[in-house]
Amino acid sequence: MASLTTLKLTNRSPKQGIKKLPPSIDLPAGATVEDVKKLIAKQAGINDHNRVGLFYTSTRKTLKDRKAVIAEDKDVAEAGEVLVKDLGLQIAWRTVFVIEYLGPILIHGLAVAARPYLVKDPSMSPSQWLSFGMIMAHFVKREIETLFVHKFSANTMPARNIFKNSFFYWAFSGALCAWSIYYSPWSLAATADQPLVDAAGTVLYLFGEISNALVHLYLSSLRSSGGTERKIPYGYGFSLVTCPNYMYEILAWAGIIIASRDWSVALFIAIGAGQMFVWAKGKERAYRKEFGDKYKKKRFVILPGLL
Repeated sequence: MASLTTLKLTNRSPKQGIKKLPPSIDLPAGATVEDVKKLIAKQAGINDHNRVGLFYTSTRKTLKDRKAVIAEDKDVAEAGEVLVKDLGLQIAWRTVFVIEYLGPILIHGLAVAARPYLVKDPSMSPSQWLSFGMIMAHFVKREIETLFVHKFSANTMPARNIFKNSFFYWAFSGALCAWSIYYSPWSLAATADQPLVDAAGTVLYLFGEISNALVHLYLSSLRSSGGTERKIPYGYGFSLVTCPNYMYEILAWAGIIIASRDWSVALFIAIGAGQMFVWAKGKERAYRKEFGDKYKKKRFVILPGLL
């Protein structure tokens, strides 16, 4: 397999193919998937190598690990060929997350700041202020983790996806939750007067947020800077579920639900939990495939006894 020196290239979409795609390229020793993308981009006149997508000829699935030595990939070596596609304008994953989480911060901040100009009584109840603080702190934490903690296996994603990805956060945890908590005539937080309930929500929220942050820091420590390697995680919650970071995030949002008493917050995290379940199932399959018997299989991926 390691003797592969020439790689045949074929447009994955002949009708919308890369016009200047070379029929083949010579592979330098130890060339990675990312190296191949750079070679193709240079020869095809593509200004950003991240636009180049490589796919297996047999399954037409993408070659995900950009740091993998392409000659050591069994399927590629046997075929001696990959399919190539221009993925279009790209944007960094880190930038996508920063924009996603910025929405709720701006919307909730503006919603509270605008109350004196939009309602007769601009004062907010303790429960409303608590809900505001929880939501703002959550997304500020997410921004800090995005900038300084998370390590991404992929460099970029198609730029058009940012609108789809951001809509969920800006519309649901941003606009919908802000309106329902601070402005809706049916807001339970506006009339709440149960300090013990607020305290219970706060304790659950802090436990979830702190635990989620600890798991993120641990996961970051398992990957080298710029690397794509995967290791088997152990410890804080990993004996219970595949992705304890999702479990703790759901618990934190459960704390916000208790404090806000709001249906919109419950709707947001219910939809989010559904997506997290899909991601966690995929991660469980990946762990089982990559590590085999070394990995202790999990029955539940995000919530013990439930999901």
